[in-house]
Amino acid sequence: MAINAGKEDTFPKLLLRNAARWGSRPAIRHKDLGIWQAWTWGEALDHVRAFSIGLESLGFKRGDKLAIIGYNRPKLYWGMAAAQALGGVPVPLYADSVADEMAYVLEHSEAEIALVQNQEQVDKVLSISDRLTRLTTIIYDEPRGLRDYDHSRLKSFEDVEKIGRDILARDPQAAEKWLGTIAQGKGSDLGIMLYTSGTTGRPKGVMLTQDNILISAANGNAFDKLDENEEVIAYLPLAWVGDHIFSYAQSYTAGFCVSCPESPETVVEDRREIGTTYAFAPPRVYENILTLTMVRMQDASKMKLRMFDYFIEHARKYGEKILNGESVPLGARLKYWLGNILVYAPLKNRFGLSRVRVGYTAGEAIGPEIFRFFRSLGINLKQLYGQTEASVYITAQPDGEILADTVGKPNIDVDIRIADNGEVQFRSPGVFQGYFKEPEKTAETKTEDGWVRTGDAGFIDPKTGHLKIIDRAKDVGKLANGNLFAPKYIENKLKFYPNIKEAVAFGDARDFVTVMLNIDLTAVGSWAERNNVVYGSYQELANHPLVYQMIEKHVDEVNASLATEPMMAGAQVKRFLILPKELEADDGELTRTQKVRRGFIGERYEPLVTALYNGSHNAHISTEVTFEDGRKGKIEADVKVSDVKIVPAAAAMEKAA
Repeated sequence: MAINAGKEDTFPKLLLRNAARWGSRPAIRHKDLGIWQAWTWGEALDHVRAFSIGLESLGFKRGDKLAIIGYNRPKLYWGMAAAQALGGVPVPLYADSVADEMAYVLEHSEAEIALVQNQEQVDKVLSISDRLTRLTTIIYDEPRGLRDYDHSRLKSFEDVEKIGRDILARDPQAAEKWLGTIAQGKGSDLGIMLYTSGTTGRPKGVMLTQDNILISAANGNAFDKLDENEEVIAYLPLAWVGDHIFSYAQSYTAGFCVSCPESPETVVEDRREIGTTYAFAPPRVYENILTLTMVRMQDASKMKLRMFDYFIEHARKYGEKILNGESVPLGARLKYWLGNILVYAPLKNRFGLSRVRVGYTAGEAIGPEIFRFFRSLGINLKQLYGQTEASVYITAQPDGEILADTVGKPNIDVDIRIADNGEVQFRSPGVFQGYFKEPEKTAETKTEDGWVRTGDAGFIDPKTGHLKIIDRAKDVGKLANGNLFAPKYIENKLKFYPNIKEAVAFGDARDFVTVMLNIDLTAVGSWAERNNVVYGSYQELANHPLVYQMIEKHVDEVNASLATEPMMAGAQVKRFLILPKELEADDGELTRTQKVRRGFIGERYEPLVTALYNGSHNAHISTEVTFEDGRKGKIEADVKVSDVKIVPAAAAMEKAA
């Protein structure tokens, strides 16, 4: 599928189309001080035009990079379109990155100007300015706290807009000239540069053209029949390709309105107010929602808790069948209808998902049990499989073909194949142009015949034609006895339990599987209050004997589940420990998209890994931590190591049968 055969093959051209077609319809909203403000497509065009012409007067020209740092804000999205109108390239950065991480991306991307949200981001950029050889100007959105700063390099968004408006006022040809610049843009132009999360090293700058993004977005719209009437809330990091497709590109191609929440903490409430019809969230968001729900229900009255358990059990049995349109006994339907009034509808409203017509999760594998829970409530949650290098879409689940253990079929215009080593490879209109300034890494990722190596191991289910992802190809290994070891599969089973926030499994080339766990402070803290367990810190709670007993039961249940699966029965967890601190992106243990950096964790906690395998029941660890204000410190702890029972596979399989 193409974008009108080149007529509207760039974001600025689509903005002009949308302003002409839906000039009075809302294009973007933002909640500020509790009040939603909206801008129409016509008003959005006015802001983008003024800012773009002002940007040009600062020396920004075709091919230049505009770094964008902050949370989801209209002015930051307008900044993207303004840069693209001049033939420039936006480079979004993660708003929660520490200054050192920003320094690498800002310098590597050769950004000349940075558009940032507020004082916090200005401070970060100024603190590393001596390492940025190209950056000349910082433009900020929110002026609070910046009045007394040296403004020789600082400008407000309004300042730049005013420059543009003054030029438009005194030069009658300025608007036509700007339109002429837009007309020079082509679908083959570099449209965005997005840096990978860097699970195994330095982030890489993925270069995507306007065609890559816009054709993929249009195909995504066609796949789910999205049009200008959708309501979407933008809350994913701007630097993530998911936000670029779901919040920006699909909005421009379909013409629907995007709403920016007041803050990252108010997303659920804001989503409820907007009545989102199309939603996307990584598995961690759904895991957190489930954890909070279960914790709150534990504090409910006994009668409410019994009613909740009763109807949730019924939903688990029949909810997904009803959602799929399968045959269900009339009595079960009536009970589900009653459950919907008493439990399911209030829950969906609480999650802000009452109006969701299509919801997606991706980014990493979601636990099948968590996935089924949401679908059992009647939420049309689906999975897709994608990458930055694919402009997101590789596979997606068509309506009516939703299987918890697959990621669907190839999306429109996408071909996939399984290499001899089991790696999933693809080609599509969304395939990236290369990694910025890293041709050797580009060559490693693309095959000679034009396919892209995903690095993930998987296979096509012959019965359904759906793709199943096992794990990262490099992570799938074997135990010393030859049994398959797929760490992500084990970790996801453990993370189904609300008490377990994070899991890191080890076992490749070793005699048995072990895991390091993070407890969920909200869930376990609530349990501690109900059971009169006194604690003063995460570390103290994580080391409590009763917490170890509780977590051991969860690991036992995971082993019982693994024992029923022929391919995974040999990969049961034999020993585990609970880490004395939560894994943090600021400490380099998680990526900014919250993916576990397993290799780094193995090195950092090497004394604990050793204890998991040498039979010790205690180990000492001393490790660096980063506090919220950026200061560094150290924690020391004695950590317990627990043994877990291995379930005989044959007996478990016989019982399951």
